[in-house]
Amino acid sequence: MNSMRWFDLTVIVIYLVGITLFGARFRHNQQTLKDYFLGGKTTPWWAIAFSIVSAETSTLTVIGTPALAFDGNLGFLQVVFGYLLARLIIVTLFLPHYFRGEMFTAYELMERRFGTSIRKLTAGCFLLLRAMAEGVRVFAISIVISIILGTDNIVSIFLIVCLTLFYTFEGGMTAVIWTDVIQMFLYVAGAILSFFVILGQIPGGWNHVAEVAGNAGKFQIFDFSLPTEPGFFAKPYTFLAGIIGGCFLTTASHGTEQLMVQRLLSAKNEREGRLALLSSWGVILFQFTLFLIIGVCLYVYYQDNGLARPAKGDRIYPEFLWNQLPPGIAGLTIAAILAAAMSNLSAALNSLASTTVMDFWKPLSRRSRSDAEYLKIARLITLVWGGILFAIALVAQQINSVLEAGLGIASIIYGALLGVFLLGLLFKGPGEKAAMAGMLAGLITTLYVRFGTDIKWTWYVLIGSAVTVGVGLIVGMFDRQKESA
Repeated sequence: MNSMRWFDLTVIVIYLVGITLFGARFRHNQQTLKDYFLGGKTTPWWAIAFSIVSAETSTLTVIGTPALAFDGNLGFLQVVFGYLLARLIIVTLFLPHYFRGEMFTAYELMERRFGTSIRKLTAGCFLLLRAMAEGVRVFAISIVISIILGTDNIVSIFLIVCLTLFYTFEGGMTAVIWTDVIQMFLYVAGAILSFFVILGQIPGGWNHVAEVAGNAGKFQIFDFSLPTEPGFFAKPYTFLAGIIGGCFLTTASHGTEQLMVQRLLSAKNEREGRLALLSSWGVILFQFTLFLIIGVCLYVYYQDNGLARPAKGDRIYPEFLWNQLPPGIAGLTIAAILAAAMSNLSAALNSLASTTVMDFWKPLSRRSRSDAEYLKIARLITLVWGGILFAIALVAQQINSVLEAGLGIASIIYGALLGVFLLGLLFKGPGEKAAMAGMLAGLITTLYVRFGTDIKWTWYVLIGSAVTVGVGLIVGMFDRQKESA
């Protein structure tokens, strides 16, 4: 490895050490579970907004989104437009319930509405969902590491997990949010910088990109195919699939999943939670557009230079950064990708720990404990989840698109999860038995759709939630008939 590569590695190491120490400095603020899991509800809304963006982004987004445009077009933006519709639904339907009293997790709301069994079921679904999806995201780090070191270096992945674990363990939700803010600015700045570097290496600049990419249909955003057309549901990025799929996916992820709800619960009040969620969409739109345009530029760069596409599309963007950017800048942009990975991993660790403690450990505990004792338990469980995610990452092999794999895994469980929340918030009749029957039916249906049909992931949440609500209403109706008989 030449001296220039060592310089890049030094930049990466300095960043990793710096962000870890920055996050760990929040340890002195952690005195209670409210501090550890909700940041003491003192975080300003704009920081929560950036943290939402950072949690919504991951290594999957940073390396997977350019690959989508490289192989296709800008059609993924149709899904992003659905994200806005979802945010409007969440601030109208979900947020008012979350800010009635003090909640630590989203699943406390389900206990209020149905009972303790459904709280444990929804919390358990989240733990399974987040562990599987986050395991894929941790695995995505190996793609970046393999490009830097020329091998799938498990030790390096282990190091990233340990560093993230350290500041999450020490600083709790406060560390998660403020490191999210820094890391979001870093990976967006790295993407902007890489865009101009790529453009500078294409003779003719943007005009040439516009001509070549335009002729190849790379700038197409909308696909107004209709459900009556053959193969419609096998296409993930049509206007209807994007708007409906993106809306249901984000309503589930931001409205029912602890990873996001925990950030909203950290806001000082409902108004600030609303501001944080709505304003985050503008940043998300800019971010996805930027990464897709980078993919378009890389397509033109590969075409002009007669380069062969890597076997895995997810390698296209990080390989260019590492091999073509000037020393120092390459290290900074790779550090930015690792920043996205650490940001999402820290959020997942804290939300997994909060759900485990608040929805399982504390309710099942046979004796009362002080906040100091529960804080120790929370930190220990954070470590345990770090080990579980690392183990899942080791078996997450043979994945062609880490972005679509992560979204697909999440969408399988999101349908049942969103469905039971909608059943509880929109309908007063169904009870706990109806809710559990609906969730089971929704999950089985979505698994069949995933593994038994050609229907793409953008439809999973809609199908799963519709079945959950439908079965829940039917079972609830029979229960009421039995009671009145």
